[in-house]
Amino acid sequence: MEPVPIVGATGALGFGLALRLAKADVPVVIGSRRPDAAAEAADRLRERVPDAQVEGLENTEAVTRGPIVVLSVPFRAQSENLTNLKTALQAGQILVDATVPLAAAVSGKATRLLGVPQGSAGQQAQEMVPEGVEVVSALHTVSAPVLGDLDHDLDEDVLMAGDRRESKRRVAEVIGRIPGLRPVNAGTLETARLIEGLTPLLISVNARYKTHAGIKLTQLPDELW
Repeated sequence: MEPVPIVGATGALGFGLALRLAKADVPVVIGSRRPDAAAEAADRLRERVPDAQVEGLENTEAVTRGPIVVLSVPFRAQSENLTNLKTALQAGQILVDATVPLAAAVSGKATRLLGVPQGSAGQQAQEMVPEGVEVVSALHTVSAPVLGDLDHDLDEDVLMAGDRRESKRRVAEVIGRIPGLRPVNAGTLETARLIEGLTPLLISVNARYKTHAGIKLTQLPDELW
């Protein structure tokens, strides 16, 4: 399988995702603005998953290593990262956008969403990527601490939004490699605003119950893709 570059994989969500993918024998590339930080994170991952296929690279080099790139950064850093990646991302690639426009990005509450002129962080990403790069919005409701705890069994759904079913199917193949994560087609990219809104909802619920609950849909068919 081709490597999966993760921009922002030195952060909790990106690193947790890299851990789970590596554990599932998926090659990963940890991206960071600083090559030394990326290399250090790759070393930490190898300590946790000794047989991992992983390398750490500066973001613009990392994204050239695979056809499906994950953007896992705080919303306040989404625009800057996509601007820096404009000449690195190439037509035909898929960008999986996991950012959420939480008010916490501007010293507000994590249980509130910011208004995004395009409608959602996913739609803003689609507006910013080079022509020919498709955005699939996903991974907003999976807890970073849970992903990072390899002893914790996952059992939840990953809602995905994008304008082409084939692109979503390809991303679903990657996410579905992780035991306990079930990718679900939630509709076109316009639906990203609804999916992103589940993040502050879960933050509110989890704060009250002191847990890391995820999303699980019922009555879906056995075969989703």
